[in-house]
Amino acid sequence: MVGFVDEYRYCSTCDAERPFERPECLDGHGVDCPERCCVDCGEAILVDPPLRRDTVRHRHPLAA
Repeated sequence: MVGFVDEYRYCSTCDAERPFERPECLDGHGVDCPERCCVDCGEAILVDPPLRRDTVRHRHPLAA
């Protein structure tokens, strides 16, 4: 993780208040990046996460 502990938030994985830090921002937000990660378990708080997973599904023809 790149960042520093800058706040404490509730972590649903740890089920308690934990320190969160700002990870390296790959979106160009710099120090204003709103995303955080739990220092203890790594759970992420993401802003605008993907709503669906892009996967290729293979369709099998129905048997007659």
